[in-house]
This record gives sequence, structure tokens and C-alpha cells, in this order.
Amino acid sequence: MGTPEYAKIILEELINHHQVVAVITQPDKPVGRKRVMTPPPAKELASQYQIDCLQPDSIDESFVPILTSYKPDFLIVAAYGQILPQYILDIAIPINLHASLLPRYRGASPVQECLLHGDKITGVTAMHMQKGLDSGPILGFRAFLLPQKINSSQLMQKLSFAAARLCIDVINSYAKINPLNQNGAQKSYCKKIKSEDGLVVFDSAQKIDAKFRAYYGWPGIYIESGLKLKAIELLETQSCNNAGEILSIDKDGVIVGCKRGSIKVTRVQPPGRREMDSKSYINGKRLNIGDILF
Repeated sequence: MGTPEYAKIILEELINHHQVVAVITQPDKPVGRKRVMTPPPAKELASQYQIDCLQPDSIDESFVPILTSYKPDFLIVAAYGQILPQYILDIAIPINLHASLLPRYRGASPVQECLLHGDKITGVTAMHMQKGLDSGPILGFRAFLLPQKINSSQLMQKLSFAAARLCIDVINSYAKINPLNQNGAQKSYCKKIKSEDGLVVFDSAQKIDAKFRAYYGWPGIYIESGLKLKAIELLETQSCNNAGEILSIDKDGVIVGCKRGSIKVTRVQPPGRREMDSKSYINGKRLNIGDILF
């Protein structure tokens, strides 16, 4: 049971090692400006391998006999997108692959959260699902050091392959595993991301860089005027400046000061316009060194 690219990568590893009897994923959704109905990545892979794919709008008790008919041994869940009721979890051994080192970052956005907090280590956890949000006993995990400049898209791919390998290891050795209860005192939660979370102010260059990498792709980051910062580079974190002041301009972009630190902005997108290089933007706005970027 899974939906996005993360689930697809795990599913492919399962197909290579075990018999996948069915895939349950979210319904097709309209994508892009033309709102073209598009299947989720997990469905695309299931179709390639001619595996039954079910896409219920919601899961209620009427789904129990359908799922039971496949006689599954394991129910592997990876970013499915719905909270599963207990009567579904009782059908087979339910294993969830969560993209954090539990009990840290239970919830919807663990990948972004670890980048926002500047964590040095992250990883994936396999847990036995039970009632509650990502609270079940741990069956195994894989951890690794976080590369310094990695963004959420790159990290998600790295976590996906780690989760795929972990999934196979846990299934193959399940009978020998002694599940480890999570330490509730160390738990933390992360919310579903909204577009307004991408708003940044020029207070801390380090915070802007963390948000840029965490929200890479969507929702991205933008300042109060609506100007999107499409490509930035963290230069340093120690200097003291006027917030948003243009400090200098070089061949690659515009250096902007924060109350603490500075960043280089190379690509921007004004509201309602196409993306452009930052020097073209400030030239059009008649901004120069000493002015505030807006």
C-alpha cells in the first residue's frame, strides 16, 4: 500500500524478491495546468508488471473481503496517504516504512523536518503498525549521515532506496525479530506542509538555506512581496547586515544580506511571471547595491 515515488521504489524491490499479489494506492489525480488525470507512481509500476491495482477513494469495512481474497502474508505500507483502520491491519502482518528514525518526526513531513532542524543523521524505520500515528514497535532501521547541501528531493531518493533494502531484510528475518517499543519520551511530530510554509524573511541565512533545501520543488521559498527564490547559495552565517540589503552583485547573481549571514540569489520568479536570473530582475526593478530586495 503506497502512492508516491518513495512507494514505487520500495515496490520494485519487493517485486524483485517476493510475490506481490496486489497494490493498493490512491486514485488518479489531475496534474499540471491542463489537469490531465495521472496515475500515481505505484500504479504505473504495478501496471508494468500486470499486478492487480486497487484505488479506493477511502477504506472502510467493505474493503476487508476484497483485501482478504488475496490471502496476503504481509501488508507493506509506504506513504499510502490514508490512516488505516484496525480491521485492515488485522488482515496480515502490517509493516510501515517511515522516512525518519522513529520516534523522531512521526507524521506527514519527516524528510523536510530533518532538514529544517539541521540534523546530522537521518534514516528510515520499519515498524509494526498499530493504532496511533507512527507509534508501533520498531522492527529495524537504516541510518546514514546527511550530506551537508542535500535537498529534500535528493534525500527522498536516498531514503527510498534505504527503505527498499530495509523492507526486504525485515520480511526475510521477520520470524527472528524482537520488536522494540518506541521511547515515547523522545517522540516528536511533524505536520502536513502548506504553501504558506515557504515564506521566508531575511533574518537568518542559515534558516533560509534550510527552508530552501527542505521545501525544494514544493512549496519552494518566497519573500513577502511574493518573489520566489528559485536558486540560492548559503555564503556564510556570521556577518550582521540589514535584512534583505543587496550587498554586492557578481557574474553569477546577487548577494543579499540577512540580519545574520548572507546568501547568493541566482534565480527568481516574480508573481505571475516566468523564472529569470536575479540580475535581470534587479535591473528591471532598478535596484542596486544598498537597496532592499523586494
